[in-house]
Amino acid sequence: MEEFTSVLIPLPPAVGRAIGDRTGGPILLNTRGARMDRHAATRRLRRLAAQSVVRLPRMHPHMLRHTFVTTMLDAGVDLRDVQVAARHADPRTTMRYDRARNNLDRHPNYILAAYMASGT
Repeated sequence: MEEFTSVLIPLPPAVGRAIGDRTGGPILLNTRGARMDRHAATRRLRRLAAQSVVRLPRMHPHMLRHTFVTTMLDAGVDLRDVQVAARHADPRTTMRYDRARNNLDRHPNYILAAYMASGT
């Protein structure tokens, strides 16, 4: 059995509305109302994908995690903050998700130059 450590994660308002009046316990539940394990998550995701227009060869929950990390990096969230949110021990793991790491517009030199040019 997997051991879970308690982590405080703020929920966006839309998630809070979706889970209703619950104030504790796991957010993702299986059909029996218990904590969803990775196998149940995979089955649920594949059922949802089959009902949608999404057509990927092998849908799995890690795709959602990958999207979570990649989207945060694309949105400009600081690498360290993304690392903490993804619970990666090593920042190099987080950096592998950064599709724009070679984008010069995001290079610190360009960011600093834009800041200095703005006169702030």
